[in-house]
Amino acid sequence: MTEEEIKKLEKEVSKARFELSQKASELHDLIEDRLPKSYEDIPFYAEATYKACKIWDELNKKLIEAKK
Repeated sequence: MTEEEIKKLEKEVSKARFELSQKASELHDLIEDRLPKSYEDIPFYAEATYKACKIWDELNKKLIEAKK
């Protein structure tokens, strides 16, 4: 992988991390502010957070491998 490709991947990892943080924050807000009334929203927010974590993890692993 070229240095340019690695830098692009680093930006993708950073963006994915930001999006992950946003989803985690939304889940946190649900838990802190809207439970127990909005308990039925838990699966939606949990799934979105899980998917964001999975995307970040896959990109981060790819980045780590590229830097070896």
